[in-house]
Amino acid sequence: MKNKVILLASDQLGKGEPELGEGILETFFTILKQKEELPVAVFCMNRGVFTLTENSLVSLQLKELEEKGTDVLACKTCVDFYELNDKLAAGKISGMAQFIELASKYEVITLS
Repeated sequence: MKNKVILLASDQLGKGEPELGEGILETFFTILKQKEELPVAVFCMNRGVFTLTENSLVSLQLKELEEKGTDVLACKTCVDFYELNDKLAAGKISGMAQFIELASKYEVITLS
């Protein structure tokens, strides 16, 4: 995952039952955070910003990635749209300009 940016566009991985999708996403990040080579950043947009809230089990994994040096970023427009400003447990507010800058430097892996 070195030199990669993860674009997280959903609060679950795959289509289907929401509980299953969130569980799979949590497993993905649980395994990822144990790797030696971590992504440069995780950029959360659309419903992906819900993974940064205190109600999401995924937020614990993202917080640990953040503590290990991965930038965990939330799309400001999306956070504002879903009114999550004071519900974030991980990550920091960012904007599309920063994502575009990251995407111009690193390979982007999209999870949705």
